[in-house]
Amino acid sequence: MNIVWFKKDLRITDHEPLSHALNQGPFIALYIFEPELFNHHDYSYRHFLFLKDSLTQLHSDLEKLSISLIIKIGDAPKIFHDIHTNTPIQTIFSHQETGNQWTFKRDKAVHKWCKTHHITWLESKQFGIVRALKNRDGWSKQWHAFMSSPIITTPKKTANASQIISSHYIDELDTYVKKIPNLDLQKGGSSNAHALLTSFLESRGARYHKEMSSPVTAFESCSRLSPHLSHGTISLKTIYQTINTHKLTLKSLSKSERGTWVGALSAILGRLRWHCHFMQKLEDEPSIEFKNLHPAHDMLEKPLNNELFEAWKTGNTGFPMIDACMRALAKTGWLNFRMRAMLTSFACHHLWLPWQPVSHYLAQCFTDYEPGIHYSQIQMQAGSTGINTIRIYNPIKQALDHDPHCLFIKQWIPELLDSKPELIHIIHESNLFNTDYIPAIIDEKIARNHARSELFSLRKSTSFKKTSAEIVKKHGSRKKTNTNSKLKKEN
Repeated sequence: MNIVWFKKDLRITDHEPLSHALNQGPFIALYIFEPELFNHHDYSYRHFLFLKDSLTQLHSDLEKLSISLIIKIGDAPKIFHDIHTNTPIQTIFSHQETGNQWTFKRDKAVHKWCKTHHITWLESKQFGIVRALKNRDGWSKQWHAFMSSPIITTPKKTANASQIISSHYIDELDTYVKKIPNLDLQKGGSSNAHALLTSFLESRGARYHKEMSSPVTAFESCSRLSPHLSHGTISLKTIYQTINTHKLTLKSLSKSERGTWVGALSAILGRLRWHCHFMQKLEDEPSIEFKNLHPAHDMLEKPLNNELFEAWKTGNTGFPMIDACMRALAKTGWLNFRMRAMLTSFACHHLWLPWQPVSHYLAQCFTDYEPGIHYSQIQMQAGSTGINTIRIYNPIKQALDHDPHCLFIKQWIPELLDSKPELIHIIHESNLFNTDYIPAIIDEKIARNHARSELFSLRKSTSFKKTSAEIVKKHGSRKKTNTNSKLKKEN
């Protein structure tokens, strides 16, 4: 008996493991729900709800192919062992995963179990990640080759699928996860993923490159496909090829007919490449989940101030753009890239919090949490990579630039609903005109200058620059870059 082990690839189209299994005789379609993972410090009920939607859809899609989705609960090696004891396993088919340390250890345990029991585990590529990569030379070429490879079509009904073991019901999984009330999240499932891709290309994405930075417009203009990518309800190849084909079609039209679309699609295609670029960093150096990429940052003293941390987490800092973003994120599980960068910068620079607890809380909030992207980006915004220009986002300027009329701010901070925008933008200086809103917990300018001074001093030494060059060699994009850039301040 063979097994298709569904992990973060909850779909039937462009699914190489499923395709292999269909051609190799009887198999079981298996999903293992791991309560320990969903109670880990970087997962939450938000991920579970999206997973539940996606499993429900996958179950339905497989049934149409005469395949039953078997759900087991517990430890993967033990579950495989129990199956193997009753029904000997020949091959396990799955996709590769670049996950957090917990899933990395689990996969190593499964590899060890397979080797001990002489079972083949075939892992297919899902993203443009290259395992055992020595450096980034030629990486981009490999990425494009994978993204351009044929999409595996949706399979037809089969007689090879089997259900010879008992299965749990999807609704049984709720009892294993701590619930969070009053959420308003995106729905999971492959049909929702494809509907989002269609609506993005038909209308929503026309001004993506111009509207993705403001939270006022980003919720509608961004593709919103990121949680579907992280749960695998649609493949990256499918998105890339669909958008690229659409872009080539648009190029044949007149300038007036294509409007802003070519620029918008070029922008999102670039983001898809960066998706794997950042994941590759975690694949190459799993320790970045916990340790500073540049070890010089270990010298910075950043004790966790629980009072400041709690104010930031709950959206009660006295800075409207920060608080609106944190409250929106907690409720919806999503936020656009620039606002994510601002939140991380504010926590790690202005509040001088260590990035590790900040990253864990944000991971719990992001429905689209993808470890490789998450930890690479957190360290980049926290300034601890040693190779990226440090950006200390000024939350007042971000509000003026991206929500001048305070539409987003008022949506999420009811305390400010009756306040004039011009007063909201200076409320961090004095909240005497609206005592319902919390006073600013720090002096923004003093905090920003302190962070600049500490980080700039750290980068002056020759040893810092030498280590930075080594990091670039291993992790850096092969585009021309100035690794000794001066500290950048975003006022």
